[in-house]
Parts: sequence; structure tokens; C-alpha cells
Amino acid sequence: MKEKPKIQVGGQAVIEGVMMRGPKAISTAVRKKDDTILIKREPFISKTKTHKNFGLPIIRGFVSLIEMLTIGFKSLNFSAEEAIKDEEENDEGKKESKFDKLYQVLSYIFAFGLAFLFFAFLPYRIAYWANIEKTSFVFNAFTGIIRIVFFVAYVLSISLLKDIRRLFEFHGAEHKSVFAYEKNPNFNIEYAKSFTTHHPRCGTSFIFIVLIIAIIVFSVFDGLLSLLFGFVPPLLIRIGLHLLFLPLISGISYEILKFSGKNIDNIFVKIFTAPGLALQYITTKEPDEKQLEVAICALRSALDQDIELKNVKFVGQNEYSK
Repeated sequence: MKEKPKIQVGGQAVIEGVMMRGPKAISTAVRKKDDTILIKREPFISKTKTHKNFGLPIIRGFVSLIEMLTIGFKSLNFSAEEAIKDEEENDEGKKESKFDKLYQVLSYIFAFGLAFLFFAFLPYRIAYWANIEKTSFVFNAFTGIIRIVFFVAYVLSISLLKDIRRLFEFHGAEHKSVFAYEKNPNFNIEYAKSFTTHHPRCGTSFIFIVLIIAIIVFSVFDGLLSLLFGFVPPLLIRIGLHLLFLPLISGISYEILKFSGKNIDNIFVKIFTAPGLALQYITTKEPDEKQLEVAICALRSALDQDIELKNVKFVGQNEYSK
């Protein structure tokens, strides 16, 4: 077995596929109806590597978050478009209309609206109704717990949907392939099967860390605000002020996630990351061989490695940038 690689890879599940991010490229692999694996590979180097200031601790976390959100949306759109093409083949060649694009945009707006409602407005509104807005730590601990409850309830509810369960299976395939690569770069499907679907650097764990760090940062800020100015801001102003701290919170959370990924055997790290790992019992499911095959293709492509399978096709240029 070769020495463990120092290059960290990661990604996310998409519709009928997996996106993987390597040090120099992003690759999204999806399984088509005809059983071929279609790969879209694009060169990508993080701005945290090309701009000195963006690579500073805390700042790099927020920059990386923006990059991953952008990459994630693009990868999801690609997989959705390919899924639509497969359906169109069974629907007499129906073409995508402007209404389909409009529906896609409106669905994103609706999703962001729901996120604001359940993770910002409602927790604060409930806390104000409970008349605890004057006590900084109690208020923020209360709203933080409500966010966590809403988040877990949301994940549990969507996991009951057939399509989401399949997405979670690809999520599990992503984790297994990353774990296998980290142990042995020359792994195969059989080797990847032996690994767990729960990875400490998962985005699910990151969200959980964000929710916890938010309680601490908001409590400190509210305490200082009360001490210096002696007043409690109105609901909407408080929400707006707290939103300004999201770059700091995401930056701190990123550093914690990065540290935990490198020190997973530390007892304190295990305790802190336990809730996020536990949540992966919901957000990851055991994949089958074909799903693992897709994840491995995405990983190999992102790392400029050869893919030996014959049923693989590439979008655009079928060449690696070696």
C-alpha cells in the first residue's frame, strides 16, 4: 500500500451523480439512462491559493464557502439538465422551455426564502415572543437550539422522499471513495466498500459547527452591544446585525473543520464533531456498486488520473490537462 496522499479531495452528491473537487479541477460525474457515465471537468484553482490575503486563516474559510456554493450550484444545474435530457428522450423529444428556466430560478428563490424563514426569522420571533431577548446567552442559545431542531427535522423529513434517499446514497458513495483514496490512492470499488459513509470533513458536519459557533459569536456581540449601548435592538435589526457576522462564523467553522479532519483521533475533536457525524446517519446512505463507480470516476477525473472504464464519456474536450 502506498503512502497516504497529502492532497485533500472532497465534493457533494448531485442528481444521479457526484461532484469532486481536486487541487486543480472540478469534475462532476452522472449516470445516464443508457448506463454511461458522463463527466464534466473544469479547471479550478481556489482563490485562497492564488491570492495571498484570501489564504489567511478565517478569511480563507469564507472564501472557500462562497466558492463551494458557486461550484455546488453549477454542478447541480449540470446534473439536473442531464436528468431532464434523459426524461425528454422518453417524452417525444420535448424541448426545455423558458418556463422551465423560470421555474428553476423561482425554486432557488423559494429555497432561500424558506432558509431565511426557518433559520433566521422564526427562531428570533419565537425568542422575542418568549420575552428572553434581553439575556444575550440565553437568547442566542435558545435560537441556536431552535435552528438545530429545525435543521434536523428538515433533513429527517426530506430523507423520506425516494429521490432524496437516492441523493443520500450518492453522498455515501462520495464519502466512501474519499476515505478509500485517503488510505490508498490506488484503491478500487471493493476496497471502497469497506469504509464508512460518515466523514469528519462533510458539509453536514460543517453546518452543525456553524450553528454552534453562531451561538457563541452572537452571544458575545449581543453582550457587548448591551454593555456599551444599554439597549436591545428590534427583531429585524438584530437579524440584520447578526447576518453581518456570517463571514466570521463560517471562517471560524472552516478552521475547526480543517483541524478536526487532521486530528480526528483527538478525544476533544471526537466529542465536538460527534453531533455532525451522527447527523450523517440521515444524510448518507449505503451506496451500490454503480453509485460507487460514479463517485470514483469523479474523483479520478478531478485528480487527472486515468479512468479505465469503457462506458465513460466527457463533456467537451476529452483530454486531461496533464
